[in-house]
Amino acid sequence: MPLYPGYTRKPHYYETDQMAIIHHANYIRWFEEARVELLAYLDLPYHTIEAAGLIVPVLGVSAQYKQMIRYEDEVLINVLVEKYTGTRLDFRYEVYKTSDGQLATVGTSQHCFLSKETNRLVQLKRQFPKIHQRFAAYAALSETAADTE
Repeated sequence: MPLYPGYTRKPHYYETDQMAIIHHANYIRWFEEARVELLAYLDLPYHTIEAAGLIVPVLGVSAQYKQMIRYEDEVLINVLVEKYTGTRLDFRYEVYKTSDGQLATVGTSQHCFLSKETNRLVQLKRQFPKIHQRFAAYAALSETAADTE
């Protein structure tokens, strides 16, 4: 399986502030959009995960803004699995301007897997081995990509 090619997006005007710069709160939404697309790429869309009886709550989110992104800037958001333990899944997001390839923002989000029915932590390897295998394989691929940077 190749690395996810990234999520391309053009900002909407309503996402800007008075200076036509993307408001900082919107990056968290962009991370979610990119993460949802990555899951679909892995053939694990949220509806499939939820139908299996799992929920994947967000435990934390961070963003570091390195350059401003303006209304007319198209961006590419790369999503890597930074850490996967079978109960936790941490993502890294890299937001690049497509016009010049410059890294504009770096972010992270941390998640865990819970039973939809009991809200208790789930060990994917034991209870959902096919889902576990997909995440483990992509985490290994992400680690290899990070090592080559």
